[in-house]
Amino acid sequence: MGFRVRQPARPPKAETPSAPAETVTIRQSEFIPATPSAVYAAFLDPKTHAEFTGADATFERREGGRFSAGAGYITGKFLRLQHGRRIVQEWKTAEWPANAPPSVLELRFLPRENGTEIQMVQTRVPANQAPRFRRGWTEHYWTPLKKYFNRDR
Repeated sequence: MGFRVRQPARPPKAETPSAPAETVTIRQSEFIPATPSAVYAAFLDPKTHAEFTGADATFERREGGRFSAGAGYITGKFLRLQHGRRIVQEWKTAEWPANAPPSVLELRFLPRENGTEIQMVQTRVPANQAPRFRRGWTEHYWTPLKKYFNRDR
């Protein structure tokens, strides 16, 4: 008579969460030929934002309010709004890695002679996407924003 040794059942393999994506910070500064209030408003008015970027945007203009830009490519919420001085947002794009935290974007609008200096700091940007974001700020925001405000000159 033979005895079989019964093996204990193995617990199912637990899925191991993927490691958080490596992130970097992007810093840029640009001069825009308009007042700080006008530049601030351009970032928060859906019509103006669409005019200078060429893509639809929606905004709930309040702290905690949701927004989308780039025809829904970017979505997020406002963390801080200081009229004419500062915007802080948390956001992701449609291509954001699932294991990456939302990016935090801070825009400061500083009065300068004949315009505004925008100081931009964007933290928690996935490192593999950072070169594209750096170019994207120039191509989709700074250059079109300058053209938008220069059109009346």
